[in-house]
This record gives sequence, structure tokens and C-alpha cells, in this order.
Amino acid sequence: MTLKERSPVSRWSRAGKASVLAGIVALTVTGCSAEEVLRFGWPEGVTPQAEEMRQLWTWATVAALVVGVIVWGLILWSVAFHRKKKGDSGELPRQFQYNVPLELFCVVIPVVMVCVLFFFTVTTEFSVLDEDEDPDVAIEVVAFQWNWEFRHLDAETPDGEPVSTVGSTDDIPILVLPTDRSIGYELRSTDVIHSFWVPEFLFKRDVFPEPERNNQDNTFQNTIEREGSFVGRCAELCGTYHSMMNFEVRAVSPEQYDEYLGLMSRVNEETGRPYTTPQALEAMGLPSQAETTAPFDPDRTAREPSG
Repeated sequence: MTLKERSPVSRWSRAGKASVLAGIVALTVTGCSAEEVLRFGWPEGVTPQAEEMRQLWTWATVAALVVGVIVWGLILWSVAFHRKKKGDSGELPRQFQYNVPLELFCVVIPVVMVCVLFFFTVTTEFSVLDEDEDPDVAIEVVAFQWNWEFRHLDAETPDGEPVSTVGSTDDIPILVLPTDRSIGYELRSTDVIHSFWVPEFLFKRDVFPEPERNNQDNTFQNTIEREGSFVGRCAELCGTYHSMMNFEVRAVSPEQYDEYLGLMSRVNEETGRPYTTPQALEAMGLPSQAETTAPFDPDRTAREPSG
């Protein structure tokens, strides 16, 4: 049988096999693990709230892919089997206008899909933004150009002030938090709008100078599920050194967190002054400096042009 005599079915069969092979190759050469593929590009979070948002993203993507496959299939089916053939009289194919069942199907199904997506989006949002009346840990986040101060409202220094840590030219501010405890954050700014963002939380909230006047809550809560060091950033353009306004979240065990607050609540015998965060972490045998980001030189004249 010559090439011209081969049936369209055999050509489409070869095209289908080639498409499947191309899909398998594209999937394997990306180097993604099975878990990463199931997340559809969603980053791995460290809080239950992040996992809820990941599930919403995954199932929404699956639904979108199902709809896409159906639409692509109908398009290809129309192209393959309803093309104008040699010898056709040129008459239009059978028309379906005024087909009430088909029109109802095309209206009702999309509406149902939107309602289902809306329902799961709203329920996930309510769950992520849910707050306990009395969280285990209360943190006040104070943002200012171009630094952060973190106040632990559940513990006091020998001076009677809340335990706090603030960054300097040499030290990145480190927010020490416990795992497996509910944490409440209260955000405020002393100057312009900033934004509190920890990528592993998969959550971002703007920090306004006057919380009572903004259009969103200035509080949120979460629970960190695993220990580690996670970079934090300001995600709102706030001035010259916005890109350098970083901090670090240091998630430790509940026992280590209690030890940290205990050290911060008393005087360092070596210095005769209250412990700083780097001193307390060093006394606990933990890295005293941020591991995920580094301070910057604020002297712009110290830098050389790159080109």
C-alpha cells in the first residue's frame, strides 16, 4: 500500500502515539518528583493553612484540565471528522440552533462549575483566615523603613517591656517562633505601607501605618508544622531599600522557644544587659545570625557600577 492509499485512521493513530510519547518525555525531562507534579507548581508550605490552599489549587487545576481536555477533544473531533471533503456540494452541515436541551446544557454546566469553585474558594478562605480568641503565642510585627521589629507580647524583659528583636546594619532581624502552637500576628507600620510575606507560609498581608483605616484586617494566625529557617520579605514597594528589607523566621521546638523566651527575659551576666536575639540563640547552641538572607551596606557610594 502506497503512502497515498493509507487511511486517515492510521495517520491519526500515529499522531496520537507521537503526542503521548511527547507528553511522557516532557513530563520526565522536567525532573519533577511525583509529589511536585501533584502540586502543579504550588510551593511546599509549612503551615496547615498553606496545605489547605494547596489542595484548593490542585483540585481547581484538575478541574481546569478536565474542561480543557473536553474542549480540545471537541475541537479536534470537529477538525478531523467535519472537514469539507472532495465532492461535497458546499451545503452547510446540520445546524443546531434553537436546540433547547443543548442550550440549557451549555448554560447550566458552566454555572454549576462556577458555583462549585466559588464554594470551595470561600470555605478555604474562611478556614485560612479563621482566628482563635486566645492563640498560644502573640506577636506584634512593626514595620518601618527599612527594618522590622518583632515583639513577643507574652514575655517581658527585666525592664518590663515586651521581649523584642530588631534588625541593625550588621544583623538581620530574626523572628523566633515555636512549632505546633497557634501563633497570632498583629501588624502595623510606623511610616509607609509595607507587606509581611514569608514564602513558606504561602500567605502575605499588607502592613498599614494606620490599621484602623485600612480595608483589611491587620491580624492573622497560623501554626508552623516543622522546624527550620525561612526567609521573610517586604512585598510592597516602600522606598529606596525596599528590596533589602528582609527578615528571617526561625521555627524551633516548643521547648527551645520557651528556653529562648526565658533567656530574653533576664539579664545577660556577661554584658549586664538583657539578652539580644543573637546572644540568646548562641547560648542555646543555635546559629546566631540569619541563615536565609544577609544584611546590606547602606552606603550607596561603597558599591561599584556593574557595567
